[in-house]
Formats: sequence, structure tokens, C-alpha cells
Amino acid sequence: MKSIYLLGGSGSIGTQTLAVIEQYPNDFKLIGISLGNRNHASNEVIIKTFQPEIVVLKNDQHLTEYQKLAPNTRFELGDEGLIALATYPKPGLLVNALMGSVGLYPTIKAIESGKNIALANKETLVMAGDLIHQLVKKHAVELIPIDSEHNAILQALLGENKQDIQSITITASGGSFRDLTREQLNNVTKGDALKHPNWQMGAKITIDSATMMNKGLEVIEAHHLFGIPYHQIKTVLHKESIIHGMVTFRDESTKAILGYPDMRMPILYALSYPRHLALNIKPLDLETIGSLTFKPMDYVRYPLLALAYRVGELGGLYPTVMNAANEKAVALFLNNEISFLDIERLVIEAVESFKENIQEPTLEDILNCNQKIYEKVGK
Repeated sequence: MKSIYLLGGSGSIGTQTLAVIEQYPNDFKLIGISLGNRNHASNEVIIKTFQPEIVVLKNDQHLTEYQKLAPNTRFELGDEGLIALATYPKPGLLVNALMGSVGLYPTIKAIESGKNIALANKETLVMAGDLIHQLVKKHAVELIPIDSEHNAILQALLGENKQDIQSITITASGGSFRDLTREQLNNVTKGDALKHPNWQMGAKITIDSATMMNKGLEVIEAHHLFGIPYHQIKTVLHKESIIHGMVTFRDESTKAILGYPDMRMPILYALSYPRHLALNIKPLDLETIGSLTFKPMDYVRYPLLALAYRVGELGGLYPTVMNAANEKAVALFLNNEISFLDIERLVIEAVESFKENIQEPTLEDILNCNQKIYEKVGK
């Protein structure tokens, strides 16, 4: 039985991870989990059902009630609690489903404690991909992507030689506004932006999908996960979200991973890697689908994706700058303080004005830069 640690148990990826664990009680055991404080009733059900050994809470608001539900559970609070969970002295797989830069440091501590990582936190590799790569190698742990695109590419690359790869392709649905022109984006609302046509996701990633920043983060993530140069990483618009990732080889053959858009599929594969366990979801029916469509990526329509390629090539602290600016801009938009197109403006301005790059930054450099940019954007 595999021991599972889950950072971000209250979010979309977190709740679906719990559903997968619950489906396979003889294969996976939840040892630790971090929970938000927005849904007290849901937290009660999770703690009572799984009886984890360690639970991390944002604050002590309902601590006494939770302790009664799980008297043998160790409870920790806040950021220090995340580190306590990441370094808990029992081997296992840590699923990082946290949103944003807060996921970086716990990932590093989990790797240093010898835990394998199933990563849904894009920011970890965007901000510190080179550093993470060094630590994974040093501590001989596995790093398995949960994002459907990278998970698909991981599957397609099994048994293949890296030198035979010509390119990898990440598909993009186009997000909530994929059928709108740039002119039509001037008056869109937060409510409009949060209506993703294909996926059920958290608010921040749904906005990132609409700006195509999500795909930009995935391009940088793919570079670090698979060691592929940026010019060999392609993106294509694919409305149906049936093909999640493709690998093209030197002989012009292409392997693709297909499936309906359901995050439980890549989550289960990450937990059971490299096995494919049965999953009670809708089976793929190509006859019903009938046809799949693809369009070239429009970098004028989606300038943040073009920016991500440039930032990735520049390296150093530039990816941290872009990510921090985007986190802040999206937070401002979700708080109704700026318009949708202001997200692009603020992110591009932050990158263009940054003049303090360090090509091989330390963790301290990265964290300091992240905080500085986040505080600066929007002021």
C-alpha cells in the first residue's frame, strides 16, 4: 500500500485525488493532508473518513472540533504546518495540489525528505525548475506530473529514446473566451471568465486558461520536466480537449494520449505510475465524437503565451517575475479591481521593467524576487 500526502486537499485537484484514493483503499492510504478553511463541513467529512496521521489547517478556527473527530491525528497550522507535512517521517508520495508560489518550498522540503512528488503545482517548476531538477537527482526521487498535458507526454515517452524526439505538443482548449476577438474582451466580466467550456477547475487556473498564461506556464514546466528545448515545444488549439499531449519523433511518427477531459485520469496515473488502474469514468467513444479540430496558436491573440516562451528562454529570475506578476494580477481581477485585459498589461509591464536578473538564482533569490514583484504589481 502506497502512503499518500496531499497538499491542497480542499481544491479541485485535491478533492478529485481524495476520490481516487477512496476508490482504491487497498492501494493508497492518506497519511497527511492540508485543508483550507472555507468549507468546514467538507473538512469534517474528510478528516472523519480518512483519519490521516497529520492534518494541516490554515488556522485554529475549528481545531477543537476536528480533534474530536480524529483524536489520534496530529494537527499543524499555517505555512509551518505545510513543512511539517512535507517532512513527515514516513516514506510516500506527496501530491502537491496547492495553487501558486506557496507550493514551492513544501515541494523542496518533501524532496529533501526523500518523498516522491506528484506535481499539480505549476509554479514550482516555473520558478525553480533547475533547482528542483538538481534536488530530484540528488535525492533519487521521482517527479511525476499531474497536469493532463504533461501526464500524457510522460505516458507517450515511456520506452522511447530522448534523442529520437523531434518535438512535443501541448494542446490548449482556448479557455472561456476562445471564440471572442481581442476587441470583444474589453467588456468581459469575472463571471464570464470563470465559465470554462471543458474543465471544472479552480478560479485562478480558469482565468489563466482564458489568458493562455496557463499554457505558458505549462511550456516552461514541460521544458524542465522533459529536458526539451523551447523551440521543440509546440502548442496547438484543440477545442475538444480529447488529445492532451503528443510526441513527434524523427521518423515523423506521432504518439498521442486521448481521453475525455477528466482530471481523475492523470491523477490516478500519477498515483499508480507506471501502472494503469481501472477508473470508473466515461469511456472514450471516437464514433460519437466524430471529429477533432485543431488550429494554429495565435500569439497576437494570446500575448502572454508568447511572453512565456521568451521568459523561458531568458531564464534566471524572469519566470519568477512573470509568475508573481500574473498571480497578483489574477488576484486583482478576481477581486474586481482591474479589467480582464489589465491582467496582460500588468504582467507584460512587470517583465519588461525587470532589470535585475540572476542567471542561476538561489532559493532565497527566487523567494525574495517573488515577494517583491507580487507586492509591486498593481500599485
